[in-house]
Amino acid sequence: MIFRSDDESYATESRAMNTTLDFSTVSRLPTADRPLAGQHILVVEDSRYACEALRLLCLRSGARIRRADCLTSGRRHLSTYRPGILVVDLGLPDGEGTDLIREAAHATPPIDVIVAISGDSSRETEALAAGAHVFMEKPLSLIDKFQNEIVALLPVAQRPTGLRIARGEMVHPDEIAFHDDMARAAECMADDADPETLEYAVQFVAGVARSIGDEELQAAADAVVSNRELGKPFHSELAYLSGLVQNRIVETRPVI
Repeated sequence: MIFRSDDESYATESRAMNTTLDFSTVSRLPTADRPLAGQHILVVEDSRYACEALRLLCLRSGARIRRADCLTSGRRHLSTYRPGILVVDLGLPDGEGTDLIREAAHATPPIDVIVAISGDSSRETEALAAGAHVFMEKPLSLIDKFQNEIVALLPVAQRPTGLRIARGEMVHPDEIAFHDDMARAAECMADDADPETLEYAVQFVAGVARSIGDEELQAAADAVVSNRELGKPFHSELAYLSGLVQNRIVETRPVI
């Protein structure tokens, strides 16, 4: 299966995400405006677009974020340090996010908050049974909702004091992150790709399409999944999906 490992700080690893935050100037104590200040968040997520949304949510909340894009990389992070908050996508290129959640739920010292994320809301029960404290359905965009769900699970001593005003603000990831996701999908959907890699790529595209609100792309990916599950031929649907992916790459190509 084709995938790349990401072990560096997420704020510095991508062209789309080159905005860094000088944490020496940010209060380490939670406040009403930055309720997650002082928190370290590890995000295990293969989509650049979803990770950019999470980066912006964490930035607005005062938290530090590091990223892993597969189970192997996530385990490597957890073997060297313990984040206060762990966010795990359920569909990863080298396995199920529930496996990592199950391991993290029994970690010592414990992780304060384990968040499961997925575009498939039907997986909530499975995620909570594995040990997640909360399930969040993608796309993740509302700042208040993200903050409130995590703050409610933090130890009392780590929660902000003072009145927090709900503003209903949303984050808007850069299209370059979407371009990177489509490039990754195209690589996985190459003619010589094995069935397992193709299955991952189609589900990956469906998830990214759902996050960005691309109904045409999502419908095409869902058609491939549906035909596969019903045992029907899906080659024409897969070819159409591949064409859409290539179109999205061209449409969102960065201007040099």
